[in-house]
Amino acid sequence: MLFTKAQRYISSVDLIDVEELKAQGIRCVLLDRDNTLVPRDTKVAPPEVREWLGRLQSAHMGVCMVSNNFHTTQVCASAEDLGCEVVHHAMKPAPVAVWVAMHKMGVRAKQTVLVGDQLFTDVLAGNLAGVHTVLVRPQSRKDLWYTQLFRVVEHVFLRGVRFEGE
Repeated sequence: MLFTKAQRYISSVDLIDVEELKAQGIRCVLLDRDNTLVPRDTKVAPPEVREWLGRLQSAHMGVCMVSNNFHTTQVCASAEDLGCEVVHHAMKPAPVAVWVAMHKMGVRAKQTVLVGDQLFTDVLAGNLAGVHTVLVRPQSRKDLWYTQLFRVVEHVFLRGVRFEGE
Protein backbone atom coordinates (compact mmCIF):
# COMPACT_ATOMS: atom_id res chain seq x y z
CA MET A 1 0.00 0.00 0.00
CA LEU A 2 1.54 3.21 -1.22
CA PHE A 3 0.21 5.46 1.52
CA THR A 4 1.60 3.29 4.33
CA LYS A 5 5.13 3.13 2.93
CA ALA A 6 7.67 5.41 4.59
CA GLN A 7 10.50 6.90 2.55
CA ARG A 8 12.98 5.80 5.23
CA TYR A 9 13.08 3.31 8.07
CA ILE A 10 15.52 4.21 10.86
CA SER A 11 15.80 2.36 14.15
CA SER A 12 15.82 5.48 16.36
CA VAL A 13 14.99 9.16 15.90
CA ASP A 14 18.42 10.26 17.15
CA LEU A 15 20.10 8.35 14.28
CA ILE A 16 18.55 10.64 11.65
CA ASP A 17 21.40 12.65 10.13
CA VAL A 18 20.66 16.37 10.53
CA GLU A 19 23.15 17.39 7.83
CA GLU A 20 21.57 14.93 5.41
CA LEU A 21 18.15 16.45 6.08
CA LYS A 22 19.54 19.91 5.32
CA ALA A 23 21.16 18.64 2.11
CA GLN A 24 17.75 17.30 1.03
CA GLY A 25 16.22 20.76 1.47
CA ILE A 26 14.37 19.89 4.68
CA ARG A 27 13.73 22.96 6.83
CA CYS A 28 11.24 21.52 9.32
CA VAL A 29 10.95 18.27 11.24
CA LEU A 30 7.53 17.26 12.53
CA LEU A 31 7.72 14.68 15.29
CA ASP A 32 5.30 12.37 16.99
CA ARG A 33 5.54 12.46 20.79
CA ASP A 34 4.68 9.07 22.29
CA ASN A 35 7.28 6.37 21.60
CA THR A 36 9.06 8.57 19.04
CA LEU A 37 10.46 11.37 21.23
CA VAL A 38 9.22 10.25 24.62
CA PRO A 39 8.96 6.58 25.65
CA ARG A 40 5.45 5.78 26.79
CA ASP A 41 6.74 4.02 29.91
CA THR A 42 8.92 6.90 31.21
CA LYS A 43 7.24 10.00 29.69
CA VAL A 44 10.66 11.71 29.61
CA ALA A 45 12.80 12.10 26.50
CA PRO A 46 16.13 10.25 26.77
CA PRO A 47 19.40 12.22 26.67
CA GLU A 48 20.25 11.08 23.12
CA VAL A 49 16.92 12.42 21.83
CA ARG A 50 17.50 15.74 23.61
CA GLU A 51 20.98 15.95 22.10
CA TRP A 52 19.59 15.22 18.61
CA LEU A 53 16.92 17.91 19.01
CA GLY A 54 19.71 20.30 19.99
CA ARG A 55 21.52 19.45 16.75
CA LEU A 56 18.34 20.19 14.79
CA GLN A 57 17.93 23.54 16.50
CA SER A 58 21.63 24.42 16.04
CA ALA A 59 21.14 23.72 12.33
CA HIS A 60 18.25 26.23 12.35
CA MET A 61 15.69 23.55 11.53
CA GLY A 62 12.11 24.11 12.61
CA VAL A 63 10.86 21.48 15.05
CA CYS A 64 7.20 20.84 15.83
CA MET A 65 5.61 18.03 17.81
CA VAL A 66 2.43 16.70 16.18
CA SER A 67 0.69 14.44 18.67
CA ASN A 68 -2.54 12.47 18.78
CA ASN A 69 -2.28 12.37 22.58
CA PHE A 70 -5.37 14.00 24.11
CA HIS A 71 -3.61 14.90 27.36
CA THR A 72 -2.93 18.48 26.29
CA THR A 73 -1.07 19.42 29.47
CA GLN A 74 1.39 16.53 29.11
CA VAL A 75 1.94 17.15 25.40
CA CYS A 76 2.48 20.89 25.85
CA ALA A 77 4.81 20.28 28.81
CA SER A 78 6.89 17.86 26.70
CA ALA A 79 7.05 20.33 23.81
CA GLU A 80 8.13 23.15 26.12
CA ASP A 81 10.69 20.91 27.83
CA LEU A 82 12.13 19.89 24.46
CA GLY A 83 12.04 23.42 23.02
CA CYS A 84 9.69 22.78 20.12
CA GLU A 85 6.37 23.99 18.81
CA VAL A 86 3.33 21.75 19.21
CA VAL A 87 0.10 20.74 17.51
CA HIS A 88 -1.94 18.50 19.81
CA HIS A 89 -5.14 16.52 19.23
CA ALA A 90 -3.71 15.83 15.77
CA MET A 91 -6.16 13.07 14.80
CA LYS A 92 -3.58 11.39 12.57
CA PRO A 93 -3.86 9.78 10.04
CA ALA A 94 -5.96 12.75 8.94
CA PRO A 95 -3.42 15.15 7.38
CA VAL A 96 -4.99 18.36 8.73
CA ALA A 97 -2.67 18.68 11.76
CA VAL A 98 0.36 18.19 9.50
CA TRP A 99 -0.84 21.05 7.31
CA VAL A 100 -1.49 23.17 10.42
CA ALA A 101 2.03 22.46 11.69
CA MET A 102 3.58 23.37 8.31
CA HIS A 103 1.62 26.62 8.26
CA LYS A 104 2.70 27.37 11.84
CA MET A 105 6.33 26.70 10.91
CA GLY A 106 6.17 28.59 7.60
CA VAL A 107 7.26 25.71 5.37
CA ARG A 108 5.96 23.80 2.36
CA ALA A 109 5.51 20.05 2.09
CA LYS A 110 8.72 19.43 0.16
CA GLN A 111 10.67 21.17 2.97
CA THR A 112 9.10 19.01 5.68
CA VAL A 113 9.64 15.54 7.11
CA LEU A 114 7.31 13.77 9.54
CA VAL A 115 8.97 11.28 11.87
CA GLY A 116 6.92 8.80 13.87
CA ASP A 117 6.73 5.28 15.22
CA GLN A 118 3.39 4.21 13.77
CA LEU A 119 2.72 3.22 10.18
CA PHE A 120 -1.06 3.74 10.23
CA THR A 121 -1.04 7.12 11.96
CA ASP A 122 2.26 8.97 11.49
CA VAL A 123 3.42 7.66 8.11
CA LEU A 124 -0.07 7.64 6.64
CA ALA A 125 -0.72 11.24 7.80
CA GLY A 126 2.61 12.40 6.40
CA ASN A 127 2.02 10.71 3.06
CA LEU A 128 -1.50 12.12 2.80
CA ALA A 129 -0.12 15.59 3.57
CA GLY A 130 2.57 15.20 0.91
CA VAL A 131 5.60 15.46 3.22
CA HIS A 132 8.64 13.21 3.50
CA THR A 133 8.18 10.39 6.02
CA VAL A 134 10.46 8.44 8.33
CA LEU A 135 9.31 5.50 10.42
CA VAL A 136 11.29 4.77 13.58
CA ARG A 137 11.07 1.84 15.96
CA PRO A 138 8.97 2.59 19.06
CA GLN A 139 11.10 3.48 22.10
CA SER A 140 9.03 1.32 24.43
CA ARG A 141 6.89 -1.80 24.20
CA LYS A 142 4.26 -0.07 26.35
CA ASP A 143 1.38 1.15 24.19
CA LEU A 144 -2.30 1.88 24.43
CA TRP A 145 -4.44 -1.23 23.89
CA TYR A 146 -5.63 -0.12 20.45
CA THR A 147 -2.10 0.78 19.36
CA GLN A 148 -1.06 -2.75 20.27
CA LEU A 149 -3.70 -4.05 17.84
CA PHE A 150 -2.32 -1.81 15.07
CA ARG A 151 1.19 -3.08 15.85
CA VAL A 152 0.11 -6.61 14.94
CA VAL A 153 -1.03 -5.45 11.49
CA GLU A 154 2.03 -3.19 11.17
CA HIS A 155 4.24 -6.22 11.70
CA VAL A 156 2.75 -7.83 8.58
CA PHE A 157 3.29 -4.69 6.48
CA LEU A 158 6.87 -4.32 7.73
CA ARG A 159 7.91 -7.91 7.05
CA GLY A 160 11.28 -7.80 5.31
CA VAL A 161 11.87 -4.08 5.95
CA ARG A 162 15.36 -3.29 7.21
CA PHE A 163 15.65 -0.38 9.64
CA GLU A 164 18.86 1.64 9.28
CA GLY A 165 20.95 1.49 12.45
CA GLU A 166 20.10 -2.10 13.36
